[in-house]
Amino acid sequence: MNQQPLLQRLLQRFRHQLANVDALPQLAILGFIAGLFTGIVIVLFRAAVEIPLSLFLPFQDHENFEGISPLWRSILPCLGVIALIVLFSRLATQHRKVGVAHVIERLNFHQGHLPWKNFFSQFFGGVIALMSGQSCGREGPAVHLGAAGSSLLGQWLKLPNNSIRTLVGCGSAAAIAAGFNTPMAGVIFAMEVIMMEYTIVGFTPVIIASVTAAVVSQLVYGAEPAFIVPQLQMGSLTELPLMILEAVVIGSLAAAFIWLVRFFYQLKFSWWQKMLTIGFTTGIVSIYIPEVLGIGYDTVNEILVGNLSWQLLLLLLPCKLIVTAAACGAGIPGGIIGPSLLIGATFGALTGLASFTLFPTNTASEGFYAMLGMGAMMGAVLQAPLAALIAVLELTQNPNIILPAMLVIVVANLTSSEIFKQPSIFTALLKAQGLDPTSDPLSQALRRIGVASMMDRRFIRLPRQCNYDDACQALESQPMWVVIDEKQPVAILLAADLARYLEAKRLSKSDETENPDDNDALLDLLALPGQRKDIMPLYIQATLQEAREKLKQTGVEALYIQNVGAPLISPINGILTKEDIERYYHLKK
Repeated sequence: MNQQPLLQRLLQRFRHQLANVDALPQLAILGFIAGLFTGIVIVLFRAAVEIPLSLFLPFQDHENFEGISPLWRSILPCLGVIALIVLFSRLATQHRKVGVAHVIERLNFHQGHLPWKNFFSQFFGGVIALMSGQSCGREGPAVHLGAAGSSLLGQWLKLPNNSIRTLVGCGSAAAIAAGFNTPMAGVIFAMEVIMMEYTIVGFTPVIIASVTAAVVSQLVYGAEPAFIVPQLQMGSLTELPLMILEAVVIGSLAAAFIWLVRFFYQLKFSWWQKMLTIGFTTGIVSIYIPEVLGIGYDTVNEILVGNLSWQLLLLLLPCKLIVTAAACGAGIPGGIIGPSLLIGATFGALTGLASFTLFPTNTASEGFYAMLGMGAMMGAVLQAPLAALIAVLELTQNPNIILPAMLVIVVANLTSSEIFKQPSIFTALLKAQGLDPTSDPLSQALRRIGVASMMDRRFIRLPRQCNYDDACQALESQPMWVVIDEKQPVAILLAADLARYLEAKRLSKSDETENPDDNDALLDLLALPGQRKDIMPLYIQATLQEAREKLKQTGVEALYIQNVGAPLISPINGILTKEDIERYYHLKK
């Protein structure tokens, strides 16, 4: 009988430790659990897609859409969108939101609480989209599944929101690590794209999660990366101007891609009409260019070894870009990272072929230019240059690519963001919904710590009307605050002010004739002189940023912290004032 209360006490202690900004050991444990869970989920997700496709497609190759007949290529995307429409029509609008943009939205506006219904919408919707050859990637669904699974774990354990935010980052990093077998890129992606901040405390659990998920993936699928990259090397420094030109064009393509996604998203048609249209369009295009179907990893591998003609590359580039942008804008539950890599590789290979034509004796292979194009397109679309650079380095396992990759990725990013004024693809999608995910440094700092670590536990509760003896007895515990109850807490009073009033009353009584009824006379704690603050409730999982927003919205100067389960009957855990929050921020500055 004593075991359950002990477990509850240990869990409660664990929660309070996580509310601190420097709860590194506890976050490391959560990072391992998130990485293990995400690795398993991604393995199951890949199996749900790849096993049926291996049975259906020729040569048991789950990416060989090119091997099926033109009739099947035209029918398959149509069947897929019909299945998606049937599935999503049974869901409320808010439960059809999926993908990386949804993760960023929940992280910035809902403290990282991702709903379980969207988790299953993403899992089954992603399986249908990828099995039917829609022009989308699996990394977006993987990031959503990893982030949501980790978030749901934190919600189930009722962890403070600052740690749930870290769990979302852990799940996102683990998903990229398991999908690409690139644990370093997973870490940088989570910090640069999802969390949009770099902290030592944030890095450690995210690294642990990424490594754990990569190990799980390698145990099932082996240690090979997503792409088979031959040994690549730059021919000479004279190629740098051509690489800069390649980067400028790819930055322009990325800007066009982001603009098209927003254009298709904002079209005044219902969601199912847009899905149906893109399904039929994909089917028609795939009759002539089957490489537009699916993620396109097999096509990328063919490009890297130089097996595709320039005519096919020239046709594939605009078709893949437009079809993928339309699929993303129409709400197909897939990702954009895989297709963006294919688009970048396609133009990069064309640049390599042009370079070989101009300088046949001293030039890098088209695969080298394709690899640079992949990094440039990924970095420009996501506005994540460091994640793209690390991904290129891990995929090639070749340090010779670092210098040219840094150059083309930065130039492509600047072209898209500064010349064409395009934000990242996920920011563009959120802004199309009227949301802005950017936040100031103060908000980021306050989101890293929970109210449980800052609240003042030195308080007592007294009814508004209480007698002299009860007030004196309550002050024996030397509290900081007196919570004034009037059926529910309505204000707090400095205990020192109450003590001064009681002392003055005692002295005044000693100067007068003793009246035995004086001690029974009721004191009105809302009427006696002293510093009082109106208070409102806040749940104990909240961050300091949530507390700051609650103070702004309600106009009060203090909050009383309660458990979220039963606020009307649960005890008060502590008091948090506006001065406490300001003191913490100025201390950290």
